[in-house]
Amino acid sequence: MSKSIEIVSERNSVFRQRVKIAGFDDLHADVPMAFGGEESAPDPHDYFDLSLGACKAITAQMYARRKKWPLEGISVKVNRDDSEEQKGTYRLEVLMAFHGIEDEAQRRRLEEISHKCPIHRLMTSATVEVTTRSVAAEI
Repeated sequence: MSKSIEIVSERNSVFRQRVKIAGFDDLHADVPMAFGGEESAPDPHDYFDLSLGACKAITAQMYARRKKWPLEGISVKVNRDDSEEQKGTYRLEVLMAFHGIEDEAQRRRLEEISHKCPIHRLMTSATVEVTTRSVAAEI
């Protein structure tokens, strides 16, 4: 499946970007003031981190629904440690609360299943190839 996301710099902002994804309201990205941005939107790292947390929650919900477990909802907190990112290590700690699940074995299974979400696998075991090309500006 091929999908395009368009990112366009906003004219009256320093680094703020408008993100267009077909079928959705525009999203925005910016950088913290410490890096010269306006801190008016999540930064790219935030989107990277949240994609993991959201994917884990969705994957666990799908599994619980299929098993007809009494899952009422999931709360996820993603903690970032980017202190060694420049050295090549970016750490994410994901804390998950499975509301309505009292059975410890079911909670452990939902956590285990969350490790199989596509984004977790992409971040930890896939080879990602990125090709960047300059193209003529379209008017």
